[in-house]
Amino acid sequence: MSLYDKLVHYQTEIWRSIGQTFEMVGISLAAAILLGLPVGTLLYLSRRGQMYENRTLSLVVNTLVNIIRSFPFLLLVVFLIPFTRLLVGTSIGTIAASVPLAIVAIAHYARLAEQSLLEVPRGVIEAARSMGSSRLQIIWKFLYPEARSGLVLGLTTSTISFISYSTVVGIVGGGGVGDFAIRYGYQRYEMDITVFVIILMIVLVQAVQFAGSRLAAWLDKR
Repeated sequence: MSLYDKLVHYQTEIWRSIGQTFEMVGISLAAAILLGLPVGTLLYLSRRGQMYENRTLSLVVNTLVNIIRSFPFLLLVVFLIPFTRLLVGTSIGTIAASVPLAIVAIAHYARLAEQSLLEVPRGVIEAARSMGSSRLQIIWKFLYPEARSGLVLGLTTSTISFISYSTVVGIVGGGGVGDFAIRYGYQRYEMDITVFVIILMIVLVQAVQFAGSRLAAWLDKR
């Protein structure tokens, strides 16, 4: 059977796998934006010399982020099985796999967001203060707009990592493209299917990188 015939034969599974991958990556992106960005902002603001300087808070949040980022992802998935089961009622499936992905997404993007915010010139903050802006106004009207290009690039990098991580959860029944490659490529010794999946992932990553870079360049007004 040729590769084309196999793809036609497995097309339902392929589209289901792609949908599961997009679902996991979408949940991870939402977690990164809704929770990772605030955590990254907190990391930045609680640093020494910043508006909300708090050494204890900075130490605690930094430690939590570092611990999560230092975990090998597959071990983190296994470690979080009891928490995942408690949260969504099961440890198998796309939604269950999204739980450790979301936690990693928060920590991963928080660090990148902090780095982007650190690149904002202090003069911008001082100018905002001199104009009588409140702390909340400084964050929303000066800090985020100045860092938006870096924040988008960081989110692009994170998205590519989430795509990579989503292929790993196939090993533990998370579904997605990785699970398809393992079941129909590796376990059935159909290497052409595995090669197809690899090419598919490369194309997806390139598309994400291109779109993210173009958006970041458009947002960069410096």
